[in-house]
Parts: sequence; structure tokens; C-alpha cells
Amino acid sequence: MSTNHTPVKSQRATPDSQAPVSSSLYTEEYFLQACEGYQEFVTSEGAHLSRRLNAAFKLAAVEPGMKVLDVGCGRGEILRHCAKLGAHAYGIDYAVVAVRLSQDVVNNTTGAPGKTGVAQADAKTLPFPRAHFDRVLLFDVVEHLHPWELQKALEEVHRVLKPEGRLIVHTAPNIWYDRYAYPLVRRFRSLLGQGDRYPADPRAFLVDANQHVHVNEQSMLSMKRVLAQAGFASRVWLDSPPQGRQNPLIIDALRRAAFRIPPFRWFFEREVFAVARKLSGEQRPSPSF
Repeated sequence: MSTNHTPVKSQRATPDSQAPVSSSLYTEEYFLQACEGYQEFVTSEGAHLSRRLNAAFKLAAVEPGMKVLDVGCGRGEILRHCAKLGAHAYGIDYAVVAVRLSQDVVNNTTGAPGKTGVAQADAKTLPFPRAHFDRVLLFDVVEHLHPWELQKALEEVHRVLKPEGRLIVHTAPNIWYDRYAYPLVRRFRSLLGQGDRYPADPRAFLVDANQHVHVNEQSMLSMKRVLAQAGFASRVWLDSPPQGRQNPLIIDALRRAAFRIPPFRWFFEREVFAVARKLSGEQRPSPSF
């Protein structure tokens, strides 16, 4: 599948501040020099996943014969890994560059028992029939969609997911870290003479491009609430990249406490994971007005 899909315009009024992020910002440079997992992708041509992507992919428990949809497929390495496991994987992305990169990966995936396909499409209008997929993956996509877009995208995921299927979500950063923990971390690091490594905008801490494309970061609670509103029961939790000992003992002790002990960890953990299943019509929450 490689045909383009023209999304239907939303009937809702969308203020300029909530206009979708321009697809022109998702350039080849972004995918190969900034987007999560780019180092592993470039060095292995997609054969190896980054720690974050590997952790999210394992949650999907993909099995031979499954139909998997990767929403926002980016470079396409997840499609390759699904096919290698014998699953039939389809990727959609609304960035032209992502479709081309993913198609290259698909074309170079030889000897895989699973089928693959890539299409240019909008997450808010998925070009697939109802109850079609065993797994739908949203890896590092949520933070790129405004709240109204995310709601429509999740409603579409609900539509195309089989009743017994599963939605797997990874999104970062945890918005509570950016809002509440990062200013404290930045102030503390400044006292240690390391303030130049911690910009005022936490979105620019590791990847400057995130300032322009991250529009809807989540906390553990908000992610669970948004999934429930779209008709999903979910398990949502936080995690963070592993940290080696690279600081004085007192800093390592503070870090361990911040990342392991509630309620501190709710603010200091940086990544949000979720596994969700569809609720039946009787279980879905009533809309609020």
C-alpha cells in the first residue's frame, strides 16, 4: 500500500494557535539528526532500535500473523521489526519525508515473513476499515498533536482497532517534569556552575527542534484521562532513561530518591507509557458538556 490519502477537514473551528504542526518541519535532517532513535537507525539502517523504542515495542507483544498499524511511522524501523516477527505491518505518516524514509526501509527488508505497507495519511482520518488491527502503535506522536487533534486521532484508533486489540503509547517528556521539576533541576545545576547546559525552555534541553513540534505533552494522569475520553481502559506509568554514576554521591542519592519514591517520581520521571484496550459501548464514559 503506497497510495496517498487526503484527510477530511475537521468540522470544528480551530484557532490559529491550535493549527496542526506544519509537515514541512519534519525534514530529513529532523528524522536523521534529531528524532528519537536516529543514532541507532543511522548506524544499523534500522536493524536496531533505541532503548526507548525497544521498550515501547516490547509492550506490543507482536506475534506472527498480527495486523499492526504504526501511526506516525517516521523512519520506518518499527515496520521492519514487525515484519521480521511475521506480522503484517502498515505505517502512516503525514510528512512526505517520513513516507519516503519508511518506504526505503520496507523495500530493503528482505526475507521477512510479514507484509509491510506505507501510506501518506493523517492520524485524524485513518484510511482503514473498522476493527482491522490487532495492535496500533503511537510512539512519540502524542506530543506532536494538539488536544483536539489527539482526541480525533484516538477516536480513529478506537475505530480501526479490533475489540480484543491493544493500543501502545509512548510519549515524552512528562509535562510535570517540564513544568515543575526542570526549573528546580536547572536552578540546582546553575549553582554547580552547569547552568549553560540547561536552557530556559526545557524543550530545547536535548533537541532544539522540539521547541517547534512539541505542542501537547502529557502527564501520567492527563494521558489516562485522554484515553478514557476516547473509549479506552488503560494502564499508564512513568519511566526514565537509566542513569550511570556520573555525579558526586550526594547528587546520585538525590536522583535515586527523585526517580523511585512517590510523589517525587511523578514529577521527575520523564517518559509516559500506556497500554490500552477498547471499552464496550456500555463502559464508555458519557460525554461532558
